[in-house]
Amino acid sequence: MSDSFLPRWREVRPGADDVVAPDERLPWPQTSIMGVQHVIAMFGSTILAPILMGFDPNVAILMSGVGTLIFFLITGGRVPSYLGSSFAFIGVVIAATGYTGSGPNANIGMALGGIIACGLLYTLIGFIVQAVGTGWIERFMPPVVTGAIVAVIGLNLASVPVKNMASNNFESWMQAMTFVCVGMVAVLTRGMVQRLLILVGLIAAAIIYAILTNGMGLGKPVDLSGLASAAWIGMPNFSAPQFSPQAMVLIAPIVIILVAENLGHIKAVTAMTGRNLDQYMGRAFIGDGVATMVSGGVGGTGVTTYAENIGVMAATRIYSTAVFMVAGLIALLLGFSPKFGALIQAIPLPVMGGVSIVVFGLIAVAGAKIWVENKVDFSQNKNLIVAAITLIIGTGDFTLKFGSFALGGIGTATFGAIILYQLLNRSDKR
Repeated sequence: MSDSFLPRWREVRPGADDVVAPDERLPWPQTSIMGVQHVIAMFGSTILAPILMGFDPNVAILMSGVGTLIFFLITGGRVPSYLGSSFAFIGVVIAATGYTGSGPNANIGMALGGIIACGLLYTLIGFIVQAVGTGWIERFMPPVVTGAIVAVIGLNLASVPVKNMASNNFESWMQAMTFVCVGMVAVLTRGMVQRLLILVGLIAAAIIYAILTNGMGLGKPVDLSGLASAAWIGMPNFSAPQFSPQAMVLIAPIVIILVAENLGHIKAVTAMTGRNLDQYMGRAFIGDGVATMVSGGVGGTGVTTYAENIGVMAATRIYSTAVFMVAGLIALLLGFSPKFGALIQAIPLPVMGGVSIVVFGLIAVAGAKIWVENKVDFSQNKNLIVAAITLIIGTGDFTLKFGSFALGGIGTATFGAIILYQLLNRSDKR
């Protein structure tokens, strides 16, 4: 990549099996289409998280775009990443605000103050990492640990589409039909269509779903009434923060999970691209922290690097940071379009569930790929035990509570893997 602050991408026209590196890009029309695919990949989760907390979804979409662009600028466009609403905040926000789960959150200001405090702490951690360096990462995060953590990010999310996005047998079959559509696009097509396997598969599955429901009456029909009534352009419902010490103390420790997610993301991208991105670790933390503070300042959720977008990169083998710059701009514009939000919400939940199964599975496989490429020796008991325990506590969402703070599956798996490896490695050396 060039020595300039922002990248100067080299245009490439790759074959179906070629990798597009972070400092390369497809022609701009194709790059824009890939950006749309990344926006759609994150849309379901980024919309769902604010709804569960009583936040405005359009603000969340807008701030996901703004946050992605902030991250892009602070990392100098060197780290391919999309920032979307973090699910790690849901439990503590509900606890801090007493949200009942219906309608707007009346105490959203208290939550926003806590989110800003978390973002500030995250930013400070980033500056420390930037000053001290990343040498400690290799000691604490060998391939057996990083592979397990990346795999857990996908496995921990598996229950979301399987348990929560299909309410009956018909919808379960529609989920299966969706991931079959994506698989068929991935295997039977070539060129740009193959690169857009997630987007094309989703569109094909949605059409089939509409034929079976709206046309044949076999299930819940696609409802486009919200799309018809939504305005093309409109302002989101911004909110102002309130700084409650109790809420800040409750929400700020979520920084532990955000650090773990970002660390796992960078390790996954490093493994997939063959480019060591550890030197940008501190800047990535700072970018995510600043984006979280900006989002919390106007009524948005805390943001984090998104596992869904790791899955899209793994499937398409396109890691160009130009795609994420475009995706951020698209999300920014769409945040001011209630009609687009209505369109995405009109996508049948089982179809989104089927796509999520594919994307989360690809993340899990990316973790296994780290083991394979680094020739992790599982005949060594320390590697076997670390991987085995990490996968199970992460997948099972093993939770540890420290007072009012709960460290969920991804957090316990991440820090558990790091601590357990150090403990067993020292014992092995003795």
